[in-house]
This record gives sequence, C-alpha cells and structure tokens, in this order.
Amino acid sequence: MLNVEGLNQYYGESHTLWDLDLEVPAGQCTCVMGRNGVGKTTLMKAIMGEVAISSGGIRYDGDIDLTRKPIEDRPRLGIGYVPQGRQIFPLLTVEENLRTGLAARGDGVKRIPDRVHELFPVLEEMKHRRGGDLSGGQQQQLAIGRALVIEPRLLILDEPGEGIQPNIVTQIGEVIRRLIREDNLTVLLVEQKLPFARKFADRFAIIDRGRPVAGGGIDGLSDALIKEHLTV
Repeated sequence: MLNVEGLNQYYGESHTLWDLDLEVPAGQCTCVMGRNGVGKTTLMKAIMGEVAISSGGIRYDGDIDLTRKPIEDRPRLGIGYVPQGRQIFPLLTVEENLRTGLAARGDGVKRIPDRVHELFPVLEEMKHRRGGDLSGGQQQQLAIGRALVIEPRLLILDEPGEGIQPNIVTQIGEVIRRLIREDNLTVLLVEQKLPFARKFADRFAIIDRGRPVAGGGIDGLSDALIKEHLTV
C-alpha cells in the first residue's frame, strides 16, 4: 500500500531522516516506534507532504509517486491523517469539525458517513458542542472521525494514545482493528505505548536517530530490541 525508499530529509542543515525505508502492507497496522526526537513525526509529515524531502521516494498504491503530488491530493487519493496533538478546531462544533474533513474529499459529498458515528457514538451525542469543550479522549475521537469522513484507504495516526485516558486508548485500538477487519483499511501508526502496539499492530518498524534499525511482524518485537532502542 505504501513504500518509503531511501528517504532523506533536512531541517536547515540538520539531517533528520537518513536513507529511511519503510513498507506498509495493505490491510494491516504498521506501528512506527522509537524514542522521542528520532524522526517519527517528521516521517509522517514527509508522507503527507508537510515537509520537503531532499531525496528518496514515497510510493502509494503501487505506482503513485507522492513526492510529486501537492499536499491537498492526499485526502483525494484516500489518505486520512490524524496529526500529533489532534489539531481540532476548538471554537467549531463537533459536527463542524467533521465537515471540514468533507471539504478535503474533493468529490462534493456533503453528508458525514454513518460509519463515523457508528464507530464513535459520542460524536453524534455531542455534535453541537464545541471541540474545545471536549475531553482529551473525546477530542482524539473527533480527530480520527474527521480523518474517516473522507472514507480513506490508508489512515495515518501520530501518537493517538498521547495524553488520554486508558479506556479511550483501548477503544481507539479496537476501532483500528475493526477498520482493518471490516473495511480493509490500512493503518500506519506512530505509538510509544508497548502494550498498545503489541495488542493492536500487525507489524513494527523502529527508527533510531533518523535511521531504520529493526522491523517485521509484531511477534518479533523482542525484549532485546526494546532495551536497545526504546527504553529511556
């Protein structure tokens, strides 16, 4: 579904991503892991076109070169994105936040898909409340719902469990598995919570200092790899 090959990225003169390769197979959840500051979020932003890359390739759906596509083409190609920190609009209502996602589809659809409210009933219950009045967990559900209104084929989630209550973290993990199982969605996930990754991901990829250092099926995420590359 998504292949990153030899990606290099700089912030000024700081070399952030080094010859980075990543394979995200269709119909699975791939979890990118690593300590703080190793380039995980930069990688997600590079895939989404939010930061420029100096070399390398990002291919989507077999033959689409994302490096040659403007940023606004991602949702139209079926890529949904939930950035770190959620970035909802606090003064807009829940429904208005969801409708901002509809505008990104580019196909004129005006109705929020029923699937969004099926997965996150709280968004229907609180549709007239302002986004800034929701709890952190509810805001994260809103951010994911906004990404889902484009009915994506690939969903990218950057730290979806950050700063929210454990029961909502578990609910988000269960939604991920439902989307993969029932909708054949592909998920690319950044997450540092090991229990979450082991329970809900199919594959892992570890980044250290901007370089890929390990990866494979989630069963291969050994204690030795965790100690070497993930413990603080």
